[in-house]
Amino acid sequence: MLNAPGQDAANAPTDAPAPLRVALMSCAHTHAFSYAALLEARADVDLVVADPDGYGDVRGVWVVGSYQDAWEAWPEGPDAIVVTSANAHHRELVLEAARRGVHVLCEKPLATTVADAEEMVAHCREAGVVLMTAFPVHFSPAVQALRAAVADGTLGEIVGLTGTNNGKLPAGRDWFTDVELAGGGSLVDHTVHLAEILDSVLGEPESVHAVSNRILYADRAGEGAETGGLVTLTYASGVVATIDCSWSMPADAPTWGGLTLQALGTGGQLQIDAFAQHVGGPGQWLPYGTDLDALLLDAFLAAVRAGEAAEPTGEVGLRTVRVVAAAQESVRTGQPVALAG
Repeated sequence: MLNAPGQDAANAPTDAPAPLRVALMSCAHTHAFSYAALLEARADVDLVVADPDGYGDVRGVWVVGSYQDAWEAWPEGPDAIVVTSANAHHRELVLEAARRGVHVLCEKPLATTVADAEEMVAHCREAGVVLMTAFPVHFSPAVQALRAAVADGTLGEIVGLTGTNNGKLPAGRDWFTDVELAGGGSLVDHTVHLAEILDSVLGEPESVHAVSNRILYADRAGEGAETGGLVTLTYASGVVATIDCSWSMPADAPTWGGLTLQALGTGGQLQIDAFAQHVGGPGQWLPYGTDLDALLLDAFLAAVRAGEAAEPTGEVGLRTVRVVAAAQESVRTGQPVALAG
């Protein structure tokens, strides 16, 4: 039988820190399933899940029907929230958290506009609360190896990077292809992961050029939502990186998609596949190994307890939103778009 939030706190060992009160805000994003299960399994977390849209498919946890119920689940309010709403609703939830002095882990993209992302970062900074952007792949051992190889010079001077983040057209959550709720199509959904990795390796690009189309799934995607795209980032050093950010996986593929990155340097090359660990077969994809969502939540909860920022920060999320916005402008104009330094 499920207990209301806070009911099990009295049974915690007296020498253990009090469980963190965490509210997962919305079941709209597909990551809500994983986050809810991982948080519910932790002895150091007291969890409530808000499902204001009535999806009803996050089970086995304490669920309430509105954001207000989640804010008021404990007399003291939550210590932290995890924002897994449609992208367009991130801003209102994050600003409310900052107003209440509550720490935030927000799904990517951080916001649907640069102005909203800047406001969210500024309000959290002024309130002194942690704002972390949910990029689970940041914690991939393969990505960590890439960052180390660049930092210690193993690859020599980086001369180019090629990344792919392809996936199925999102199903069961139509808002992903609604440009008002998502902020765009595949350019928004599948650029930010690789943009964050590139940011951690090379910093912010000087300019962005992008092309997109609706060749795939044009009959199923929302009006105006691109389903295929290629983003080119140019850095001050002259290095060029590309991101294939398409919804190009077949609907009957055994997994949602994947993320790869090839880094070329004067001292060698390194290829990473963030989701390579799996047992496959006809129609099967059984992942094993490191749980990136668990590592993300570990880092966030540690940051909340310490009251200190942790990577990937809100500022990182903001920089990736700038890349996406520049890519969208480039698609509209057909020209490269410079990013302000």
